[in-house]
Amino acid sequence: MESWKIQAILAAIFAGLTSVLAKSGMKNLGPDVSLALRTCVVFTIVMLNMLVWTAAKPLAALRSAQPRDLALLALSGVTTSLSWIFYYRAMKTGTVTFVSLVDKGSIFVTLLLSALVLREDFTKQTALGAGLVLAGIVVLNWKA
Repeated sequence: MESWKIQAILAAIFAGLTSVLAKSGMKNLGPDVSLALRTCVVFTIVMLNMLVWTAAKPLAALRSAQPRDLALLALSGVTTSLSWIFYYRAMKTGTVTFVSLVDKGSIFVTLLLSALVLREDFTKQTALGAGLVLAGIVVLNWKA
């Protein structure tokens, strides 16, 4: 199996663990303090990861980056922050299953934008997979 596929599977496993651990850890903390603590840990691990795995000097890489690329990455950081803020606020008072399922609905935004902005192929297989994800979200939220 290609390494990027293994990494995607690992990302999904850790994302699933993240939701349950976060909800469990927020029993006596508000969502904002919880998210701030989590973000500090994320920042530390990401910085260590960069220092260990970046062959070139990180500052040299940043200096050689195009301003447009830096701006897009900064905007990605803003959207990630907003996503996490709303996710944690919803998670504090909602159920993990509902919040996580709705959050996974972001796949539709991703598919649409990847086709429109990145010009990635939107195939029948992709449409079928998206339809199955939507069906799964509906079934899991169905009130019998």
